[in-house]
Amino acid sequence: MKRETLQGRKRWNRASEARLAVFRWATRYNTRRRHSRLGQISPITYEQRSTTLATAA
Repeated sequence: MKRETLQGRKRWNRASEARLAVFRWATRYNTRRRHSRLGQISPITYEQRSTTLATAA
């Protein structure tokens, strides 16, 4: 997070801007970023491809 979100950024004007930047980073990191454990696909793509999750729903 430090390298991707905070690098080159000295400060935010408001705390809400900082919280929004962290939220955006966490959302991307946890949902859209490719994970090696999933075969270099994103968690969303993995869930869409998973037949186990489709039948459980």
